[in-house]
Amino acid sequence: MSEHQELKDDLVDLPISESDIVFAGKVWNIRRERFTLGEGEITREFMDHTGAVAVLALDENDNVCLIRQYRHPIRAREWELPAGLMDITGESALIGAQRELAEEVDLVASDWKVLVDFQTTPGGSNEALRIYLARRLSAADEVFERTEEEAELEKTWVSLEQVVDAVLARDIQNSILVIGALAALAARERNWATLAPGDAPWPRHPLFR
Repeated sequence: MSEHQELKDDLVDLPISESDIVFAGKVWNIRRERFTLGEGEITREFMDHTGAVAVLALDENDNVCLIRQYRHPIRAREWELPAGLMDITGESALIGAQRELAEEVDLVASDWKVLVDFQTTPGGSNEALRIYLARRLSAADEVFERTEEEAELEKTWVSLEQVVDAVLARDIQNSILVIGALAALAARERNWATLAPGDAPWPRHPLFR
């Protein structure tokens, strides 16, 4: 590849001959699709995901708001960014992120930017995830009641540098936090020039293609 070649994923719409939900779950479904690739047909099963948003809330001293909660599939209480599913019909990604920040850590922000977008597991899920950078923080007017895993949720503030150190030491491994922290450090080194407006288009999310 030439060093001057643009490095960018291509969005492709292949002919799909079959598309069925083979398992309907409480949170998300498993879908089986048969599609044409080249001269042949391929069948794949994948998690049909609503998508999600996360928030890296950064205070005036570049401290990050982290939460810790139990995640049963990995049998761990892990450090995370406030995040949640896009499971409210018609709700924009930005409004969803603002809602999650208020519901999980009782914060609001007046400055919202898109930090980074990514696909969590493209070989087995269509989940698209957007991480927002939220700044100019203040306390929310309402303190929300938390249930299930969130009932024991812990909240703390840690410097961005300490988070990155923990990532590189492999002491924290939540993918959203890992990507968000490294992206924030890189964006800060570029004087935040890589940030996008909070309402920037999101063409990689299945609902917005």
